[in-house]
Amino acid sequence: MRLDRNLCHWRIWAFIAFMAFWPRAASADDITPERIAAALSKLEALAEAAVADGTVPGLAIGVVHDDEVIFLKGFGHREAGKPEAVDADTVFQIASLSKPVSATVVAALVSDGIVSWDSEIADLDPAFRLADPYPTSQLTIRDLFAHRSGLPGTAGDDLEDIGYDRAEILHRLRFVPPSSSFRAGYSYSNFGLTEGAVAAAKPTGKSWEEVAEEKLYRPLGMASTSSRHSDFVKHANRAALHVPVNGAWAAKIKRDPDAQAPAGGVSSTARDLSQWVRLITGNGVYAGKTLIAADALAQTHVPLMTRGKNPVSGGESFYGLGWNVEFGRHGPSWGHAGAFSVGARTLVTVFPKEKLGIVIIANAFPTGVPEGLSDSFADLVFDGTVEKDWIKAWDGIYAGLFGPAVEAAKAAYAAPPSPARPAGPAGAYAGRYANDFIGDAVVSSAGDGLVLKVGPAGARSYSLTHFDGDLFLTFPDAETPDRPTGVNFVVGPDGKASAMTIEFLDDNHLGTLRRVGDR
Repeated sequence: MRLDRNLCHWRIWAFIAFMAFWPRAASADDITPERIAAALSKLEALAEAAVADGTVPGLAIGVVHDDEVIFLKGFGHREAGKPEAVDADTVFQIASLSKPVSATVVAALVSDGIVSWDSEIADLDPAFRLADPYPTSQLTIRDLFAHRSGLPGTAGDDLEDIGYDRAEILHRLRFVPPSSSFRAGYSYSNFGLTEGAVAAAKPTGKSWEEVAEEKLYRPLGMASTSSRHSDFVKHANRAALHVPVNGAWAAKIKRDPDAQAPAGGVSSTARDLSQWVRLITGNGVYAGKTLIAADALAQTHVPLMTRGKNPVSGGESFYGLGWNVEFGRHGPSWGHAGAFSVGARTLVTVFPKEKLGIVIIANAFPTGVPEGLSDSFADLVFDGTVEKDWIKAWDGIYAGLFGPAVEAAKAAYAAPPSPARPAGPAGAYAGRYANDFIGDAVVSSAGDGLVLKVGPAGARSYSLTHFDGDLFLTFPDAETPDRPTGVNFVVGPDGKASAMTIEFLDDNHLGTLRRVGDR
């Protein structure tokens, strides 16, 4: 048994002891039924105002206290401009809120003795590889759920964007160079966590989706919850995804996250998620029955990796196993946010000592409404008054996520140099290119321009417009359709391109493909 494993139990109990003495603004005894009732009334008013003023089209909220669902309600509309209302049973795509849900599923497997948090991936899924042999041989479920494998945060997201499925993406992670030494750095990775979940399910002989149903969704009666996109779209009562278009919310884009289902592919309702929060606040006990051993679940809340400070409240923030662990103005809390930039925002916050939890799911991006409502509710419960306009503060954070990058890209490609260098003939660029990570790409002429096809069987097609010399532009991102990106060719002495670099696939310096044939 390695030293890491000997230390893990010490860390758990040290953390629990530390939590017991953490100072807070109010004790559990101060949180009277009257104060909670007043907080819920004001929370409802804040949610209604957020919908009324167009901050989000729709949202749903569930609040749990002392093993009871004390608030459950929907607000606004499932789709902007349509009459159907959001209620407690409206199904939302919950994005990265999937991560703590999936951590709970793995905790159930740990509780049942099927795996441990320190089970090695090499034993569970021998075909999986990281770029380096030592981390590959030592990697555990714990490492992947704590985002400390060394995988860069975006590893695999680019392959998902161009149409590859989960199995192919996980296979190709072996070509991604690490962004940090093994267990030395925190890098939030959708497909790293996905591998951890998939590997944990392997000993059962069942798919991850089946295991999640068997170990969590069915025992808690979460009848509208699934890790399959096909189940989400079967629901008539489901929320659309919204992005701002000309100052108004519009349901423009659909998102199928099946490839990263454990990390971002769960769909659920406020009613169902409230049952999950009951299990979390009950330390694995649900409706009087122990469903998950307390020690298996407690390990998910041990702070393993530092994340710095909360950007709005300033609280110290860490990552456990699929959970953020924060030490803020109201004491320790566990939580996780979720977002699809195509139009989803979600949040769970749990105050463990008070057995208090809130889940908020909304159908728009960017918006800070979930955090704003959660922080306001916590202020009301602990202090009796809201410290500041938390929705406004969080809106500022989310509004800045993409804006600067989009504007920088627009500025970089605002206009070609004058005079611009001419492009070569189409034949100079047309051909087949490849590397191990991206796979094949084909460039062909189309009218007066070029077309780039990438992904399995050319699943994604992008028009290329000449910009300067051997540099062409394309607009690959449906989420930010006015954001240009470059495709740069290297033309050899024979007048043909020997390689090209696809900027939007080059986050991890794997976007350069070599010519392997004329077609």
